[in-house]
Amino acid sequence: MSFDTIEENKKRQSLEDFEEIWLFGYGSLIYKVDFPILAKRVAAIKGWKRRFWQGSHDHRGTPDEPGRVATLVAETNDVCFGMAYQVSEDVFEHLDHREKNGYLRYEVDIQLYEDSSDSGSGSGSESKIVKGLVYIAPTDNDAFLGHASEKEIAKHILRSVGPSGPNCDYLLDLADALRALNVDDAHVFKIEKYLKNI
Repeated sequence: MSFDTIEENKKRQSLEDFEEIWLFGYGSLIYKVDFPILAKRVAAIKGWKRRFWQGSHDHRGTPDEPGRVATLVAETNDVCFGMAYQVSEDVFEHLDHREKNGYLRYEVDIQLYEDSSDSGSGSGSESKIVKGLVYIAPTDNDAFLGHASEKEIAKHILRSVGPSGPNCDYLLDLADALRALNVDDAHVFKIEKYLKNI
């Protein structure tokens, strides 16, 4: 699959079929919302885990030296917490370009929470499930870097920089955003710990 997924994403879903369009963010979409939104909610999707296994040739690295950014990997018993945004169709021209480096749009069930106070456990807060979209970089995309230890990932991130800035800023901003949501992500926080100790 090509690095550039813009045209493929345009064909994947008919956005007109959605009564409301909800977009789930689990990486930079949590802390960098550079598009208009109609509403936002703390959210989760089941059956996925966040991993720094995707290469970034266009934002946090270069074609010769890609950085490492988050994607989702299927895991039956996992739940991935993040943010969901209600958006209009026209934002996807921007988003498809922003997420073009190997990411495809998938339909998922998104659990929306009333507030962030219960996001870490998913219990005790009112919630509802909506059909929505998420950008995932599948394992067969050309930018996929695959599994590595958290220590190796931290070393890779530390030396990577791209047009959007140092790769370490992406990791640290994501870790801070997850803490603000009361979300415990062992993978992200372990990479952050190694990064700060190097």
